[in-house]
Amino acid sequence: MILVTGATGNIGSALLKELHARGVGPLRGLTRDAARAVLPAGVETVEGDFAEPASLKPALAGVRSLFLVSRLGPDADILEAARQAGVEHVVLVSSITVQTHPHLGPAGENLAVEHLLKASGMAWTILRPTQFASNALMWAASIRAHETVQAPYAETALPTIHPADIAAVARVALTEPGHHGRTYALTGPEPVTARQQVEAIAAALGREVPFAEISRRRAHARMAAIFGPEAADAVLDVTGGDVNDELLMVRDTVSQVTGTPARRFRQWASENAHAFR
Repeated sequence: MILVTGATGNIGSALLKELHARGVGPLRGLTRDAARAVLPAGVETVEGDFAEPASLKPALAGVRSLFLVSRLGPDADILEAARQAGVEHVVLVSSITVQTHPHLGPAGENLAVEHLLKASGMAWTILRPTQFASNALMWAASIRAHETVQAPYAETALPTIHPADIAAVARVALTEPGHHGRTYALTGPEPVTARQQVEAIAAALGREVPFAEISRRRAHARMAAIFGPEAADAVLDVTGGDVNDELLMVRDTVSQVTGTPARRFRQWASENAHAFR
């Protein structure tokens, strides 16, 4: 039994589709609201809340392998619940900032979860993806309203990754030998700026989408109101304010692990154009 947490999320839903399409099973998907979850036929749907690790006990029963995204709840308790349930292998989604920006608070938190997993006694595989292509959904409301997309650091090009490529690497790690005790830094196949992302979305929509670069101060004020000032600083640092060569580096890990080239941002934009209409 493989348990995929965040079964309706960007990575979890893609992972379940990959596993199901290849006849891997049995599969179980964890979601907060089982009544509203739409999972592939034959995937067992279970309900649970990371904020209450005790609620995960039914979901973990009989599970051999676990797909887990870090920092969605009390990770120490979640990992202990998995260990007690007899889980043998955990594939953890962490962040590339653990190695590129270890001084930032969120990176330190992700590293702490990695250490917890390594000390748990369970086999592990750690995925460290860079910026998600799906982060562009934060512009969806503005684009649907035909407003100008505003973003800082318009010309900083990051090797943005399609969430489905994270899922593809996770699928291999969960089902094929040779991935225990491995840490994979994951990126997309090419650098892409915020301006280029908006241009790709515009092309997918078949219409112009206006774009304007704004200052860090203005962007920080908006983000801090939602995430808090420390998280806003961290996001802005890794999207342009404090980039370094390691963060900008394009890696071929996705193709090496899966045998398939990583997807370009414009593919993500085409597949998700409905979200911007």
